[in-house]
Amino acid sequence: MAANHLTPVLLVTANVGSIFEQPDRMLAFWVAEFLKTVKMLQPKFVALHCQEVGGKTYEGSVKHVEDFVRMLMASEELKSFDRMRVYLDEDYTNSERFTALGNFYFIHETIRTAQIWDFKTKAFLPCQGKEVHTGNIEEVSSKEKTKFPAEFFPEFKWSRKGYLRTRWNINGTIFDLVNIHLLHDASNLLAIESFPSVYSDYRHRALKHVLERLKNDDEDWDIVVPFYIFGDFNFRVDTHSVVKRLTAKTVPLHIQSNKNGEVSKIIYTEQANENRVILTVGKKEFNHHDQHDGLFYSNSGKWLKEYDKELNPFRDHLQEFPVEFAPSYPYSEDTNSATFYMKTRCPAWCDRILMSSGAKSLIAQNEHNVQYNVIGQDMCMGDHKPVYLSFWMHTDQGKNGGSDTCFGIL
Repeated sequence: MAANHLTPVLLVTANVGSIFEQPDRMLAFWVAEFLKTVKMLQPKFVALHCQEVGGKTYEGSVKHVEDFVRMLMASEELKSFDRMRVYLDEDYTNSERFTALGNFYFIHETIRTAQIWDFKTKAFLPCQGKEVHTGNIEEVSSKEKTKFPAEFFPEFKWSRKGYLRTRWNINGTIFDLVNIHLLHDASNLLAIESFPSVYSDYRHRALKHVLERLKNDDEDWDIVVPFYIFGDFNFRVDTHSVVKRLTAKTVPLHIQSNKNGEVSKIIYTEQANENRVILTVGKKEFNHHDQHDGLFYSNSGKWLKEYDKELNPFRDHLQEFPVEFAPSYPYSEDTNSATFYMKTRCPAWCDRILMSSGAKSLIAQNEHNVQYNVIGQDMCMGDHKPVYLSFWMHTDQGKNGGSDTCFGIL
């Protein structure tokens, strides 16, 4: 197929919270790695979905967020992208709506048609010039933003999790792009009790909610618009089974808290090996000790993939290219330990790029290679490695990217 019937696309998801915790050391470095990837892949349409923009304390990071946006927009690598849209949910004072999500879109000057959907007028508008929407973006009608309601997490602190969606017509092909951030595992001790864990159940509920919203939102369309949904899903491996595998020959020692008598830590030791400590699990500790990095990072952690199960109930509705990279979280934030994991959580593929079957059919898989990988594999990018999907998209497909359906979602 001729190249003029295809558009090179780059989708990236990045939980950037930790780079704003150490902006002087990590911000410029992170941006440089992202731009290096853009230069290498030469896309004409770039979508960057960020979570935890500004870090844990947004009010103290406003200047650094501005620097982040400025470095991207002023970069040499993006100079030929003459149309840009940026959406930053920055109103941290609005606790009922704040999500800390950030969507960045860059359209190259060679793109002949670029339109963005107005969710209020339900019509496409020409995407012209460069617009940055910051602060309170509730009234910006070219995006849809939702924070998951408090009742989605009745047993846990209501956190800034939600999704931010845009709809595009790029060279005659229509599709949705959804930035999503789902609930994390607050306690390893609770997560290892069973699978699915209580956290997995809440993530399942929230993702199901989003997919049903995408289906129900298109009453005026004859089919569901193809969509790419990428972000920090916080998918975790079946930690219950992983712990059983790692501690098959051990004896657990439960350490109780002096404050409330609850178990605060479990230490698994091999009595036949001079009580050698094999694994320590605490609320925010998951330490396989001297075997930790060798086990989880070597060979891209392929042995762990059989425990990557959270997406399984949605396999009929969400597609994904083969995951051949190591778990994307939780990497060390030490610049000298870029390929080491922090011993806080069991490593997992939290950061993913998923799509509907119709969206996958828009991708030219025969003519050009599809690349699904991480950015900065050997560099410190914070606790999450950004994940990217590079592909060529068929043009002039309208909204008919395949027989998308979300009916019967579990």
